[in-house]
Amino acid sequence: MTVMVDIRSVHKRFGELEVLKGIDLQVRAGEVTVVLGPSGSGKSTLLRTINHLEKVDQGAVSVDGTRIGFVFQNFRLFPHLTVLENLVEAPVAVLKRPRAEAVASARRLLERVGLADRADAYPRQLSGGQQLGAPPRPLRHWGRVAIARALALALEPKLLLFDEPTSALDPELVGEVLDVIRDLARQGTTMIVVTHEIGFAREVADTVVFMADGRVVETGPPAEVLDAPREERTRAFLSKVL
Repeated sequence: MTVMVDIRSVHKRFGELEVLKGIDLQVRAGEVTVVLGPSGSGKSTLLRTINHLEKVDQGAVSVDGTRIGFVFQNFRLFPHLTVLENLVEAPVAVLKRPRAEAVASARRLLERVGLADRADAYPRQLSGGQQLGAPPRPLRHWGRVAIARALALALEPKLLLFDEPTSALDPELVGEVLDVIRDLARQGTTMIVVTHEIGFAREVADTVVFMADGRVVETGPPAEVLDAPREERTRAFLSKVL
């Protein structure tokens, strides 16, 4: 099977802190790779090197000439734009796509994530609104809009990167975002998902990667890494989260 992402001996430092310490990883086209590990293990930095948001200090990251979509932890929707305009803004302003083309594409993507009927809603309206004085928090369907926007900005990419896509969600909304990712997996989209959702990893991942201290400790099918890990560091992590 074709290798979509090829990471060879990647090192990344921030000042004196070495965050990635010689990462080797290959991601095959059409598969879902889930990256697990404790906070500070380098998972998010690894995603940012794949998306070229961070320049590596040593080694090489090769992506098979495909467009990449990136879904951030807090979704970062524009509150003053409708759902449709959140998807249209970047393709028109940044990629210079004709507006009519961008709108048509955005409507297709909203249908794909089950939000075709909410195109004209604003983000604050996606769950019927917040109570007055309540602290800001991602509302229902924000994750779906953020995924659709990543698809729109990258012109419906073949590779999607997710950085803890459920970490900012209330527990009852986690399943909604994971359902969209499952649907994308069934459609053959190559994905790298950084998450702490072990059940999701077991169900959806083709490959599970466990990272710690800036290194890949263990990689393999979910049944191996999650149910019969070879490395003590992996076993210790899973004993705390399962």
